[in-house]
Amino acid sequence: MSLSPTLDATAPETAPSEHRPTVGFVSLGCPKNLVDSEVMMGLLHRGGATLTPRAEDAEILVVNTCSFIDSAKQESVDTILEMLQHKIANGGKARKLIVAGCLVERYRDEIIKNIPEVDAVVGTGELEAILEAAGLNQPAAANGPFPILTTAQIDRHASSVNQHSRPESDAPQLRHEAHLLPSTELSSRPERSAVERPASGSTSRPEGDLREQQGRFSRDAWDGATAALPSYLYSDDTPRILTTPRASAYIKIAEGCDHPCSFCIIPQLRGKFRSRPIASIVAEAKSLIAQGVREITLIGQDTTCYGEDLPLQPLPHTTTDLSSRPERSVVERPASGTTDALVLRRPELADLLNALAPLEGLKWLRFLYAYPNKITTRLLETIAAHDTIAKYLDVPLQHASASILRRMKRGGSADRFLQIIAKAREIVPNLVLRTTFIVGFPGETEADFEELCSFIQAAQIDWLGVFSYSDEEGAGAFALDQKVPKRTIESRRRKLMQLQQKISRKARKHWIGRELEILVEGESEETDLLWQGRSLDQAPEIDGKVLINDFGPHEVLVPGTFYRAQITESHDYDVVARILE
Repeated sequence: MSLSPTLDATAPETAPSEHRPTVGFVSLGCPKNLVDSEVMMGLLHRGGATLTPRAEDAEILVVNTCSFIDSAKQESVDTILEMLQHKIANGGKARKLIVAGCLVERYRDEIIKNIPEVDAVVGTGELEAILEAAGLNQPAAANGPFPILTTAQIDRHASSVNQHSRPESDAPQLRHEAHLLPSTELSSRPERSAVERPASGSTSRPEGDLREQQGRFSRDAWDGATAALPSYLYSDDTPRILTTPRASAYIKIAEGCDHPCSFCIIPQLRGKFRSRPIASIVAEAKSLIAQGVREITLIGQDTTCYGEDLPLQPLPHTTTDLSSRPERSVVERPASGTTDALVLRRPELADLLNALAPLEGLKWLRFLYAYPNKITTRLLETIAAHDTIAKYLDVPLQHASASILRRMKRGGSADRFLQIIAKAREIVPNLVLRTTFIVGFPGETEADFEELCSFIQAAQIDWLGVFSYSDEEGAGAFALDQKVPKRTIESRRRKLMQLQQKISRKARKHWIGRELEILVEGESEETDLLWQGRSLDQAPEIDGKVLINDFGPHEVLVPGTFYRAQITESHDYDVVARILE
C-alpha cells in the first residue's frame, strides 16, 4: 500500500531501540464499531505499535466484532477462525490474537473456552485495555491537540471496510479546493483556549435510570459478562486513526442506548446513553477539517437523544414540541430555529448542528439514527437553515403496524409516522428519507405485513433497508410466542424489497438531467470501467451511488474531491453522471 505524509505529529512514545510490534486490524459491523476500531488503532500506535495492511505480516491480530444479529455473529466467528490461520502454531507470523467488541460483551467466557487460541478479549467499554492485551504500556496522557494520526506515521491496513490514505497537505484534493476557501493553514489544528475546553461531568437520562430499575440493562444471564455496564466514551484528546475515504469521517457524538426495544440487545452490549460535550465534538471536527475532511457524519445509537444526559448550561431559548407548536410560515421561521434569549437547559442535537454547520472548510454534514418521537420542529428547522447540513433524515421506523410496534416496545403507528413525514417534508423542502424495517417479528400477521406494504407505498421513502427478524437470546422478544417461520420471513423480506425497488426506480428517473455536486470516491466497486461518487442525498456505504462514465474536461479525477456533474442515466438504486466541471 502506497502511503503519503499528511500531518507532522508526535511520534509514538517508544525508544528507538525498543521493538515495535506489528498489528493487523479487522473491523466488522456498523460505523459506530468502526470508530471504536479507529480509536483502538490510535491507542496502539501511540503505545508504540506499527500497523500493517497484511494479516500475514502481523505479530498481533485484532478482530473488532459485531453481534447485533445472527448473521453478524457468524461473520465475526468466521473472521476470528480465519485470523487464527495466521498464528505461529499454524505456520503464520502472529503471536497474539485479540478479539474485541460486541461479541466479547455477549460471549466473553465462551470465546475464551471454545477458542483457546484467542489470547485476550476487550469489551466495548474497555477500549484502552487494548494496550495491555497487546503487551504495550499506557503512555502518559498528552496535553496537546486532538491526535488524529495519519499516513505520515502509520501503515494503514486493509480490513473489512473501504479505506484510503489521507490526502497530503498539498495533495490534489486540497489544491483543487484552494480557490474555494479563505487562506487558512490546513495542516495545523485550531488552538483552543481553556475556556473552550469541554465541560466535565454528566448526568443521565431519566428514561435510562427508569429502564435500569426495570432491568433493561441486566446481563445476569450472560455467561462471563462483566458486572459493570460499559461506560467508556472517547473524547477529543483520544488518539484515533481514520480508515474512511479521504474526504469523509464519522464522529461518534454519543454511546449507549436507553430505549426498551424488545428485539434489541444493544443497551446490554453498549450500556446507558451518554453524550459527549459540544466543545469536544467541535474540537474533533476542526481537527478533521484541518486534515482535508469535508464530509462529517454524526453517529450514535440514537443521535436525537443527544445532550439529554449532559449538565444544564446557558443556551438559546427554544421550543421543541413538534405536535403542539403553533404553525408558522416559512417567512416567520427563524434562520436557526432559536432566539437570542439564553436559558439554563440541556443541549440538544439542534444546538450541536448549529455549532458544527458554520465551521470553515466543512462542506457536508449529516446525522444518522434518529428516533421518530425525537424529531422536533426545531431540529427540522435547523436542518433547513444550513446549506452544509444534508436535507436527509435517517429514521429507523422498524414497522408500521401499531400492534407490532407495541410488541416491539417502540410505539407509533402508520398514521403517526405519515404525519411526522409530512411535517418534515413541509419544513425541509426536498427532504430525503431513509429508514429500515424488520419483517417477521413474533406475532406479525399477514394483515400486519400488508399494512407495512401500504405504508411504504404511501410514504414513498427514498432509501429503505429491510432486516429479517433475528431471535436474539437476551432480547425481550426472545420469550415472545407466535414466532414467524423463517420461510415466511424471507418471503416477506423479498416482497418488501421488490416493492421498494419499484419506488426507487421511479424516483431515480427523476434525477435524469439534474445538475448537482458530487464527492468522487474513486474507481467503481463494480467495474474498473467506471468511477463512483455520492451526492449529498446519499450517505456513505448504505445508499445508492453516482457512477461516472465521463470525466468531462478532466483527464483524471481526484478521489476525495467535489465536482459538478449532470445525471444522464438512472437504474434501480444508482445513477450515472458526467462531470461538468
